Amino acid sequence: MSRPRYKRIVLKLSGEILSGENSVISPDVVNKLTDEIVELHSYGVDIGIVIGGGNIIRGQEAVQNLGIERVQADYMGMLATVINSLAIQSALEKKGVFTRVMTAIPMANVAESYIRRRAIRHLEKGRIVIFSCGTGNPYFSTDTAAALRAIEIDADIVMKGTKVDGVFNGDPVKDKKAVLIKELTYIQFIRNGYKALDTTAVSLCMENNLPIAVFNLYKKDNIKNIVLGKAIGTIIDSGGVNE
Repeated sequence: MSRPRYKRIVLKLSGEILSGENSVISPDVVNKLTDEIVELHSYGVDIGIVIGGGNIIRGQEAVQNLGIERVQADYMGMLATVINSLAIQSALEKKGVFTRVMTAIPMANVAESYIRRRAIRHLEKGRIVIFSCGTGNPYFSTDTAAALRAIEIDADIVMKGTKVDGVFNGDPVKDKKAVLIKELTYIQFIRNGYKALDTTAVSLCMENNLPIAVFNLYKKDNIKNIVLGKAIGTIIDSGGVNE
């Protein structure tokens, strides 16, 4: 492998990515995903992971469909992220990689509470750190949690894995003529109302000049190729190009 362009990353995964056709958490998906993460880790890249809980429950959907009060629903979503984090941790450790799950909501019998300096120390010791429970606060998405944790641990990039190839000028699922936008500035992303990430997350990254990669997680080696600096998906930073 060539010299990595990014030495410390935060990988943001939606909970839905972990689900299969007949399962909330697909063993096959988890196995393939962790294979790629283990390979990347073997090259000396520090890896933090933030996982959503949408395959189990989403806060906004619980409000709309179940009539649950918003704050309570968001806490339910945070707890769902812990379940996903433990599944990824188990798969990684079976493959010989030391991993720590850190939670924004204290639950000592399950995982470590998030402490910034301790998280950095884990990374320095070669451990993968999985950040769960979002920011620990309702009304904030796991996208925002990924941006916040990346800034706190001095990561080089936030990498948002999705089901499509990046940010498009339309919905690529519904509109076959939608075009992939390979480079965007933070302002362009926010101004045009793109939905690939939460705008709060993008604003945080803009304030701290932290680049974001949006890419197709299902295409093999995309994670590794982005870390190598190859042009995969969409890069959101302060440099962008005109649309």
